[in-house]
Amino acid sequence: MMDQENFRRYGHEFIDWIADYFEKIEEYPVRSTVQPGDIKNSLPDNPPVNAEEMDKIFADFKEIIIPGITHWQHPGWFAYFPANNSPASVLGELLTAGLGAQCMIWQTSPAAAELEEVVMEWLRQMIGLPKGMVGVIQDTASTATLCALLTARENATDFAANRVGMRQPLTVYTSEEAHSSINKAVKIAGYGIDNLRSIPTDHNFALIPEELEKAIENDLNKGLQPACVVATLGTTSSTAIDPLVPIGEICHRHNLWFHVDAAFGGTAALLDEKRGMLSGAEMIDSFVFNPHKWMLTNFDCSAYFVKNKELLIRTFEIHPEYLKTGHDAVVNNYRDWGIQLGRRFRALKLWFVIRSYGVQGLQEMVREHLRLAELFKGWVEEDSRFELMAPVNFSLVCFRLKKAGVSEEEIARLNTDLLEKVNCSGRVYLTHTSLKGRYAIRMAIGQRTTAEKHVREAWELIRRHAAAL
Repeated sequence: MMDQENFRRYGHEFIDWIADYFEKIEEYPVRSTVQPGDIKNSLPDNPPVNAEEMDKIFADFKEIIIPGITHWQHPGWFAYFPANNSPASVLGELLTAGLGAQCMIWQTSPAAAELEEVVMEWLRQMIGLPKGMVGVIQDTASTATLCALLTARENATDFAANRVGMRQPLTVYTSEEAHSSINKAVKIAGYGIDNLRSIPTDHNFALIPEELEKAIENDLNKGLQPACVVATLGTTSSTAIDPLVPIGEICHRHNLWFHVDAAFGGTAALLDEKRGMLSGAEMIDSFVFNPHKWMLTNFDCSAYFVKNKELLIRTFEIHPEYLKTGHDAVVNNYRDWGIQLGRRFRALKLWFVIRSYGVQGLQEMVREHLRLAELFKGWVEEDSRFELMAPVNFSLVCFRLKKAGVSEEEIARLNTDLLEKVNCSGRVYLTHTSLKGRYAIRMAIGQRTTAEKHVREAWELIRRHAAAL
């Protein structure tokens, strides 16, 4: 058992290690080089019978665990999307862990509940959502989307589904480019995957409103009940932007719940010049974006906003005697705003980040990443060996090496080889996707410490390996 003196000693040592890690992270290969089973085979099969010294535990962390870490905070991280942390966020998370508060209701941690209320209102103002929308912190956008579909289900059935279960099929509509979490939420929420409609997209990979209208009318003619539409502001594959105004008008005509997934792209709304994507936001019922992606707040922290909090609360509220307090009528008990009963004090690290950087500091970071993406886009366009695969709406560039007179399968193999050779360098890490059946490499720029030199290094690696191929 660790006493206070040793806790203080190792706490200092661990903070020093993290500070060194931030400073020297470029010395690590971005993508872990271990093989499947390497970490497991380095660990004992049975738990220790007797207590072990922290020195040995920490040594094993450095020798066994670190080689198996893919370094998301590396400035050469261009894979998937960023999952940024920052010194301010890490310190806030440290205090959260130290406090060890369980923030399920106001009374169990009044500061946690009220800080969350304030910080979510700050976020609403910062990204320009309509007045009156209120927010709650979920763990991930997947959970927020599930909350939206559950609320949509109850809204469509006048809360009968909560009482007696689903008695008739409800249909859900989303873009063919939408995130897979929607498929998962449709299954979990009881709609049934056969009742999810994937709406075709245009040449910019954005949902086509006319196709949405047709799909809804078709289901109505079959006697089905449409319940929810999910639009995306920044799809996972290409950061396509679905048009909110015509989609919102369709939802209004048919009385459908309108949810918007802006998990990555929502952070860009910090900038006035990117607010246009929120045109029509007054028509949405729920909205999610992730500060843990592009707003320097370490995972997990997902901001979920609703127009009508009463519908959200009615979907999830529970009233066991042991949770009742004398303050329930005048406070937010966030246990009733989502799936979890137990809740972490996530608002603390977000509060640290917003105060530490200020809105202006966060805006500067986003603008720089947008500039770097435009720079990289220009290099791709100038090199006749490559082609852009999608519009660059935020800081993601989709591109590939092209080759005339060969099949799509051969182009895919060529670019798969290119991607693997680039990633094996250890200096950068990129990933791929498929856009309407065409292979594309994704260059996702958004890591906190990424500078122009890192983007240039990535491009030089790509060009060098392309020449070899």
